[in-house]
Amino acid sequence: MSPIDREKQNAALAAHVAAAASGLSVVAAYLPVGSEPGTVEMLDALATRGVQVLLPVARHDAMGTPTSLSWGQYQPGELMDAHFGLREPAPPVFGPAALAHAELVFVPALAVDRRGNRLGRGAGFYDRSLRFAAASVALIAPLYVGEILDDIPAGPHDVPVTQALTADGLVTFG
Repeated sequence: MSPIDREKQNAALAAHVAAAASGLSVVAAYLPVGSEPGTVEMLDALATRGVQVLLPVARHDAMGTPTSLSWGQYQPGELMDAHFGLREPAPPVFGPAALAHAELVFVPALAVDRRGNRLGRGAGFYDRSLRFAAASVALIAPLYVGEILDDIPAGPHDVPVTQALTADGLVTFG
């Protein structure tokens, strides 16, 4: 995808993200890595509307196994360099149970299939963590157009998303 197309799709996604979060108090999101959909400006827009935006803090245990994500509150302009080449919110950091307060969870994905199975980056951070979200909360994967596929292999530990959000709008699974 060209940089211009990516910019156009991110602009459309930003409008859809704002609509999806309208009237909500707490949203869990993520900072896009590489060419993942989304921008920091989307997070800024939510925060300036008074939405508390929770961002993930990724860690490994002493054995090197990924743990459930902890969460920190996003403040525009206050991101820190973190492990794995990521950026994360400044302290304080809240434990995995903080996700239970989110009224909407944006989940990163490289692709999603029509059953909501998500292709992530393979470490399982989100699959370990989404069990802390309220059972009724929408799990939405922002994607570029064309990243909803017919089938993605999934295992018993994989947590499907309930919806995908593209520049074309919201797609609900199940």
